Amino acid sequence: MVKIRLKRVGAKKAPFYHIVVADSRSPRDGKIIEQIGTYNPMTDPSTIVLDKEKVADWIQKGAKPTDTVKALIEKAN
Repeated sequence: MVKIRLKRVGAKKAPFYHIVVADSRSPRDGKIIEQIGTYNPMTDPSTIVLDKEKVADWIQKGAKPTDTVKALIEKAN
């Protein structure tokens, strides 16, 4: 199953995430299929950059966003 989820890439105590499409069996920071955005919770307000066309395309293909990513997608609109 393909999921849209977060991949942590930030330093210790400074989280930064890539919003990625990945196989649900791969580890959190493991192999991905495609990066479709970024999320920076350290800024005020937090910064969300999304390629909305790619998100819609992957959801149409059957990718399921995690609860956190679903909330970020709604917040970005």
